Amino acid sequence: MRAGEAVCLLGRNGAGKSTTLKTIIQFVVPTQGQVRVNGRDLVGRPTHEVMLGGVGYVPEERRIFPKLSVEENLRVTRTGAGDGHWSLDRIYEVFPGLYPHRRQPGGTLSGGQQQMLAIARTLMGNPSLLLLDEPSEGLAPLVVQDLLRQIAQLREQKLTVLLSEQNLRFAEALCDRVYIIDKGAIQFTGTFTELRADPDLRQRYLAVGASRAGRT
Repeated sequence: MRAGEAVCLLGRNGAGKSTTLKTIIQFVVPTQGQVRVNGRDLVGRPTHEVMLGGVGYVPEERRIFPKLSVEENLRVTRTGAGDGHWSLDRIYEVFPGLYPHRRQPGGTLSGGQQQMLAIARTLMGNPSLLLLDEPSEGLAPLVVQDLLRQIAQLREQKLTVLLSEQNLRFAEALCDRVYIIDKGAIQFTGTFTELRADPDLRQRYLAVGASRAGRT
């Protein structure tokens, strides 16, 4: 991936998307190969060191702190200060829906609000690479569209984004390139235009995701 690029990892459930992201963040340590970010091999490094080195991870489960307020969730992961770093004011500009709930426990938010909080909390760590694991999963179509607009704003911040998704339309609206993964192996890499032009490829590897995308 190039700096500032958004790339999507597409595939059905069990294809290896989440495992790939967990391997980058070193929740899963690979038995061979390298994971290189900004020229550094991350294999074997502690996860907290990987994150302090500029990799942010938003898991599919969100994992916000349910008893902490929205603002406490944001403050607990804050690193650094000054120009170029994420602040509470900057977070509320990108995610204005969080501001009215800033004193509210995170566990009382809706699913869409919790997803926004999970992304915002990760940004407070000032990553240069953001890993998003199925951010649209389980959200209503209108909420997905709102989330899409807010993640799109992150592209304006020159943030590099690796997105794991099944929702083809959501991914296409955000990303420059796409990789299709199946059974842990990359089966296709290219643009969404190239993917759209190959219905057999979509049917073979994305049949479930394509039907789901059609409902959003």
